[in-house]
Amino acid sequence: MSTQLDRARAGEITPEMHRVAEKEGVDPELVRRGVAEGTVVILKNRVRRNCDPVGVGAGLRVKVSASVGLAGEGDTIAGEVEKVRAAVEAGTDAIMDLSTAGDMDGARRAVLAAATTPVGTLPVYQALVEAREKYGAAVKMQVEEMFAVIERQAAAGVDFLALHCATTWQTMRAAKKHRRVDYLVSHGGSHLMGWMIHNRRENPLYEHYDRLLAICRRYDVVLSLADGWRPGCLADSLDAAQVQELVVLGELVARARKHGVQVMVKGPGHVPLGHLRATVQLEKELCFGAPYFVFGPVVTDIAPGYDHITAAIGGALAARAGAEFLCYVTAAEHLGLPDVQQVREGVVAARIAAHAADVARDPRAARWDLEMSRARKALDWDRQIELALDSSRAAMMRRERSRGSHQACAMCGKYCAMQVVGQYLGKEQGVC
Repeated sequence: MSTQLDRARAGEITPEMHRVAEKEGVDPELVRRGVAEGTVVILKNRVRRNCDPVGVGAGLRVKVSASVGLAGEGDTIAGEVEKVRAAVEAGTDAIMDLSTAGDMDGARRAVLAAATTPVGTLPVYQALVEAREKYGAAVKMQVEEMFAVIERQAAAGVDFLALHCATTWQTMRAAKKHRRVDYLVSHGGSHLMGWMIHNRRENPLYEHYDRLLAICRRYDVVLSLADGWRPGCLADSLDAAQVQELVVLGELVARARKHGVQVMVKGPGHVPLGHLRATVQLEKELCFGAPYFVFGPVVTDIAPGYDHITAAIGGALAARAGAEFLCYVTAAEHLGLPDVQQVREGVVAARIAAHAADVARDPRAARWDLEMSRARKALDWDRQIELALDSSRAAMMRRERSRGSHQACAMCGKYCAMQVVGQYLGKEQGVC
């Protein structure tokens, strides 16, 4: 069965491409051409019925993803679904279910049912947990069992699969030669490397990559090539292991496209401001323009409790440099698991970053800001709240802090500069 990539190369504009173009306000041919070239991917599993397809890539709006998932005692499926709904209401473009405990199949079914956005997973998490439960140790996981989990998740309707296919012996040797400050921070990557060392075998996702591509092709799942060697602190940014892995990722991007599989690349991580542009440019050069899905990036290591802010700074600049997909970071990052409110705030922070980059990337994005400016000039509070990225928060703060004024701003009251200067300039121009 043909994939979106196959059909785009054949010159066909699919219903999913039409829908993406409609939401983006672009010509469907631009979407088709991007998919054909591999610079755009469409997140939509062919068996999923309740998913509104999302396009990620060059020429399209920067997208945001929010992560949820069962992680331990006290977590419930109902609680994670509440987080999904909060993220969707806050405007996320995609959800990732990163469950590592409990009823992972049940959680995934609930997330897929609750979200109309695309849903991604990291299947190795579940494969390792099931091996630990079955054999007493994750390193005893069988290759067949891992691929069975990947197939199970794809068949369930997951729209994109994140997998550490380039975490190989070659990249491990590079990391060993050039010592890191924080050796490993990728949960899936570290466990996969532990499996490789214990079993003295190559990464099965690399060794049996064609088998993985066959599964992705069967369900038209987008393959998200995750980076096991992403830097977990500023000091490790752009080190030998990260760059070596990018080289391997580029090879895997080319092989995926050859098999008609849509592919994007997952990126860091902790990145100092001075490395952001180079990091994105390296991915674009080495991975043949594949869409770049970045985690944050977090631009300083010293702000636990505020990492939704550090990530928004990094996300805006990374997207300005060419990254197209931002994985949100919450205030709880590095400290614990986020609650519902932190999920919501994380999505909003990432959306602010995405829109700031969009304004720099495409003049059309600034129309929203212009409308807000006009509403502010007119002191039209209803319109300002309607246009606000987070309307509910803006409305709440206006109610609580407006001091009863319905015209002037809460800071200046009757001495509102906007009002005074507006009246003067309006009269001078003959408007009033």
